[in-house]
Amino acid sequence: MSTTASARARRLVVGLTGASGAVYAVRLLARARELGVRTHLVATPAGVLNAHHELGLDRKALEALADQAHAPGDVGACVASGSFTTDAMVVAPCSMKTLASVAHGLGDNLLTRAADVTLKERRRLILMVRETPLNLAHLRNMVAVTEMGGIVFPPLPAFYNRPASIDDLVADTVERVLALCGLEDARPQEWRGLGEAGRS
Repeated sequence: MSTTASARARRLVVGLTGASGAVYAVRLLARARELGVRTHLVATPAGVLNAHHELGLDRKALEALADQAHAPGDVGACVASGSFTTDAMVVAPCSMKTLASVAHGLGDNLLTRAADVTLKERRRLILMVRETPLNLAHLRNMVAVTEMGGIVFPPLPAFYNRPASIDDLVADTVERVLALCGLEDARPQEWRGLGEAGRS
């Protein structure tokens, strides 16, 4: 992290939308807390609905996982301004609707406004997009976000580490995302080459 970041509490904005994979946001929030990173959560109504369906969590339980939670309609929240310094923002998971809003700079709710702020301030924005198969609009929106400096990170599992469970897959993906956020204490599993893999 930079000297400025190390002089204050590290801050991570986490967005949660209605795409499948709410577990990624939950694990990101938990892991960030373990690493001493302050989190700001913005969960859309569809994101909360999906977290309840997939994990049995309501909005209150979700918000308890973050240091601070913001309503998606609260466009006056601190994360809506570039003067509020953050280290990165992750949308986990990111729906195609949210991807489109970010790609076209709509800023139509606090989550997409915070993403827009992250891009304009040249900070790291990671979108864990969830959809398959992809149509041309999806692909063009991913290109647009990439051209603006964002990182499109579909949560595709790595099998070369021989995961034993879904939990292993989720954990490794989350560590990779945190490393992309610039957190040196994140611990994604490295590929050490076939020789090392054969001896493990």
